[in-house]
This record gives sequence, structure tokens and C-alpha cells, in this order.
Amino acid sequence: MKLERIGWILPVLAFVCIWEALARANFLPQCIFPSFTQVMTTMYLLLTNGVLVKNFVSSLLRVLAGFFLGSVAGICVGILMGCNEAINNALHPIFSYLMAIPALGWLPLLMVWIGISEALPIIVIFICSFFPILYNTVTGIRGVDREIIDVARVLGASKRKLLTTIILPLALPNIFTGLRLEAGMAWRVVIVAEMVAIPVGIGALLMSSESLLRVDIIVACLMVLGVMCFLFEKALILIEKKMIKWR
Repeated sequence: MKLERIGWILPVLAFVCIWEALARANFLPQCIFPSFTQVMTTMYLLLTNGVLVKNFVSSLLRVLAGFFLGSVAGICVGILMGCNEAINNALHPIFSYLMAIPALGWLPLLMVWIGISEALPIIVIFICSFFPILYNTVTGIRGVDREIIDVARVLGASKRKLLTTIILPLALPNIFTGLRLEAGMAWRVVIVAEMVAIPVGIGALLMSSESLLRVDIIVACLMVLGVMCFLFEKALILIEKKMIKWR
């Protein structure tokens, strides 16, 4: 069991060693293909001088705000649509049409409507998170066995009791699936939004590094992005295990 837990380390070490060996073989200039040690050194310098921390914190706050607001709105509207057939019939065509539009497709329009501001990436992340979580919530609620609901009603359960003790707990696996999928997507969206319109953030740091041909900084930023996507997903998995112990 212990070997299974640490088994992932070997492929990572092999990848790092191959990366380092190829970079030191000088097939490409160091400025284009930096070694792992060079990237780590650059990351350390960016951390000590505060550049990486400043940009990372800006991106993190945007992701947390947009993802939280989009998730809460998606779950609330999803509950309404999943529990009420009339609301579902009224809203489903509209949301189906809007969901087909990529979140980043709203960026030019939002830049015209609200300008280049802190709200811009947050709203784009909100849009990115809202629709998938909405549909996962609706799917989870409508997938609950109707016989269980009928039995609870016969036993005298109120609508509120049905929702909180039966419908939502049984729909949680679907809801968390949507949350996990969109946690990583939120980071991808904020990077693109920052590249286009925001002067501070990981995306903005990537763009400025590209103009200076600082590939080491670009790779360092991409590594931070990958780690954050991984940590967000793992955090949601832990929360899911705590909330859905019966699984």
C-alpha cells in the first residue's frame, strides 16, 4: 500500500531527469529550452523578490471569487430547475443556448460593457463555472429515484425535508463532478483573461515574459498553474469524501 502511494514519484523523477539531460545536451539554446534547475532557480528568485507572489495572489483571488459565485449560483438555479418542472421548461432552452457559447467568447463583449477592470476575469470565471455546475446539479436531482421520494412523502416528509435529507444528498456526487471539472477550467480561463486585458496576474506575467523571451519564467508560471489545478481538484475530492461518506 505504501509503494502504491509513492509510486507516482518515479515517473516524475524520470521526467525531470530526462528534461535536465536534454537541456544540458544543448540541442537548443538555454534561452529557448531552459533546464529544470534553471527554472527552479528562476522560480526561487521570483518568489524572493515578490513578483510571483504578487501575480499569483491576484490570480488566486479572482479564481476563488468567480468559482465560488458561479458554483453557488449554478447549484441554486440547478435546484430550482431540478425540483420544478415549470421552471426547468422555461429556463432550459435559454441556458442550453447560452452554454454553447465558450466562456472566453464573452470577453470582447464584457470588455465593452464593463471595461478592463478587476470584475472582468471574475465574471468570465463565473460564466465558465455556472453552466456546467448548473447542468450537473439538474442531472443529479432529476436522477434521484422517484420511488425513494414517493416513500418519503408517504411517511410525511415535507418538501424542505425531502430536499435537504434525500434529494440533495443523492445529487451531491453529480454536483461534485461538476465542481471538480470546473476547478481546473477556472484557472485556464483566468490565465487567458489576464493575458488579454489584465496587467497583474499569472497570465499577465506570462505575456510580459513572452515579450522578453524569458522562457524560464514562462515554464515556472505554467508549473504553478499545473500545481494549482491539481490542488483544487484534490481539495474538492477530500471535501466530497467528507460530505458523502456513504459512497
